[in-house]
Amino acid sequence: MEPDSTIDCEAEIELLRRVAAGDRRCFEELYDRLSGVLFSVAYRVLNNQEAAEDVLQDVFIQIWEKAPLYDPERGKPLTWAVTLTRNKAIDRLRAIQRRHRLQDAVEKEALTFEQFDDRSSVEAVEGMESGAMVRAAIRKLSPDQRQAIELAFFSGLTQTEIAERLGEPLGTVKARIRRGMMKLRDVIEPQL
Repeated sequence: MEPDSTIDCEAEIELLRRVAAGDRRCFEELYDRLSGVLFSVAYRVLNNQEAAEDVLQDVFIQIWEKAPLYDPERGKPLTWAVTLTRNKAIDRLRAIQRRHRLQDAVEKEALTFEQFDDRSSVEAVEGMESGAMVRAAIRKLSPDQRQAIELAFFSGLTQTEIAERLGEPLGTVKARIRRGMMKLRDVIEPQL
């Protein structure tokens, strides 16, 4: 260790000891010694002058409050202060990122709601009403017709696949679907 850095380190340890005792003048001197380096550390993490200045202020409040906890056996005062600054800057960066993610989610949701106008709301209600009408009409079919139509339209099976699944002749399945569709038309058309 060079003699100047040893003297600086010992002077900073003494300043921290006096700050721990509540000496404001020593706190100002410590600020003058460390603030440039600590600001640089915060700025490198945040890449924003205003945010780095806020972190610097928070760190010096922390130094004032935690000075009694500083232990010279665990490291130099500058190293301790840089660690406090780095941690505070990272916390600030994470908070900013969370805030941006939340803001993006809110903006995305607001944009989604803006895309719907009164007409699309009416269309959505009409679609729900139509769906309810179709479900009610399907319940009026015979069980065999309902099963064949549900497999064809809701499960997406072909008529051949339905015949295989049900173990019925293809012609029987076709007839059930055709009769069921005619009945659905007869039930639904008068309601339109």
